[in-house]
Amino acid sequence: MTTTLRPTEPLQRAADGTRSRHYQVCVNSRPVGTLHLGTSSSLGESVAAVLDLTVQEQDRRRGRGTVAALAAEEVARGWGCRVIEANIPASAVSALRLAEALAYRPRNRGMRKRLADTPPALPAGSLARPMTPAEYTRWRTGREESYAREWMARGVPEEAARAKSRHDHETLLPKGLATQDMEFSVVEHEGAAVGVLWLCLARPGEDGGKEAFVYYVESDPAHRGRGHGRTLMLVAERQAAAAGRDTLGLNVFAGNGPAEGLYTSLGYGTTLHGLQKPLL
Repeated sequence: MTTTLRPTEPLQRAADGTRSRHYQVCVNSRPVGTLHLGTSSSLGESVAAVLDLTVQEQDRRRGRGTVAALAAEEVARGWGCRVIEANIPASAVSALRLAEALAYRPRNRGMRKRLADTPPALPAGSLARPMTPAEYTRWRTGREESYAREWMARGVPEEAARAKSRHDHETLLPKGLATQDMEFSVVEHEGAAVGVLWLCLARPGEDGGKEAFVYYVESDPAHRGRGHGRTLMLVAERQAAAAGRDTLGLNVFAGNGPAEGLYTSLGYGTTLHGLQKPLL
């Protein structure tokens, strides 16, 4: 039996320049599933994205999904893409196994925690204060560069990584430090600045609620190994709770073992796996 992709629409072009197309997954011309393939809205034309791949229940476990995913890679190569990505919910165990078998590798994962009714206390000697405009200007310059390099280190072409960094920061922070629902804090311990937190207070959450989201958290290199990373996350919980949020989410890049360990110890669970594969 032959598994193929059959386009169900012309190639689509969005206003932001991304392309996408829907396909039927067919076995000997019989539809058995669907595929939606596109290019990344934030990483550019060189990065393809498997937006959805579904095989009908009665046709699963016969290799249909594998062949469809490989065919998607060929389409992406024809589009000139150099990387293909997929975001898979942690609950989709079969999809995760398929991606692993096809040599997709972890890039990042989303994590989430439901907040307790009582906000946590901060360690003695620690406090959080708003970031000053001068501190924000220095932080923003350095952050855009480091964020781009984080993506480059994970195989994203430099031009696409830098474009994503500019796009993300300009989109999320149109008014800089004064952007609505964004909290920028400096955490101090016994009078010394030991870390920085960027928290979004109004990101749509699950179950119709509202989720706060940690976009950036980092302890100062000179003060690491003293528990200040945990303090920063406790500050995030306190600020989220004060804003009436019931969950707190974040993203962590693969390979950041200390951060993953910290978040797990604080009760965060994985909700989404971001995977990618180079298209050689």
